[in-house]
This record gives sequence, structure tokens and C-alpha cells, in this order.
Amino acid sequence: MATETQGAESAQGLPQLDPTTFGNQIFWLLVALVAIYLILSRVALPRIASVLAERQGTITNDLTAAEDLKARAAEAEEAYKKALADARAEAQSIIAETKAGIKADLEKANAEADEEIAKKTAEGEKRIAEIREEAIESVREVARDTTGEIVVAMGGKPDDKAVEAAVAAQMKG
Repeated sequence: MATETQGAESAQGLPQLDPTTFGNQIFWLLVALVAIYLILSRVALPRIASVLAERQGTITNDLTAAEDLKARAAEAEEAYKKALADARAEAQSIIAETKAGIKADLEKANAEADEEIAKKTAEGEKRIAEIREEAIESVREVARDTTGEIVVAMGGKPDDKAVEAAVAAQMKG
């Protein structure tokens, strides 16, 4: 008998496919769908909508904050570029002032050196002129003495005026 009972149950098939229970199954299907709809529409979907709205608000706030930070970064970059340009301009002006100062000092030093060289050159030329005059006077004196000695050696008597005139004539060229 046990095998007959098992045979009858297996011949009957799946219970959800039994046409005698279709009305019952449709009723409970509708009840389950209405319950799921009510649970979703009253509990789950509002929570999901609030989470999505909160996320959208956070995203919007973050985008606004990012735009503000981007604007601040652009302002900071402009300020940096301006400060850098100002610093470069100031450095160029300092360099120009320093060059002008160095050039003025160099010109002053050159002028002092030129003045010193001119003084020393004038002193040197004056000293050379004095030495030349002394040398010429020494040559005249030697020439007078030598001429006088030559005249004496030749047996004559030297005349100082004549010797002086002869030496002067030879010295003029």
C-alpha cells in the first residue's frame, strides 16, 4: 500500500499546476503583491527616496564647495603670479640700481685714476724736461771745456765768448 500511495502522489504532479487550486493561488498572489506594494510604497521607497535626496544634496554641496575651492585656487594662482611678477620687477629694479651704482663708482674710480695718471705724467714730463735741460747744460759745459782744451792743445788761447758762440751754434744744429 505504501507504494500505491507514493504512486498516486507522483501521478498527481506539481500542486501549483493543479487547476483546482488556481483560484486560491491567484488570491494569495494578489494579496502578496498588494502587501509588497504597500510595504514598498509606504516604507522602503520613501527611505530610498530620502537617501537618494540626501546623496543628491551632498553631491550638490560637494560640487558647490569644489567650485568655491576652484575659484579660490584660481584667485590664489593669480595672486601668486602677480606676486611673482612683482618680485621679478623689483629684482630687475634692484639689479638696475646696483648696476647704475657700480657704473657710477667705476666711472668715479676711472676719473680718479685718469687724474692720478695725468698728474704723474705731468710730473714725469716735468722731471724729464728738467733732466733734459740738465743734460743739455752738462753737454754745453763739457763742449765748452773740451773746445777750450782743444784750442789750448792746438796752441791758441781760448776766448770764452768765441767758444760760447761756437758751442751755441753747434747746439742749435
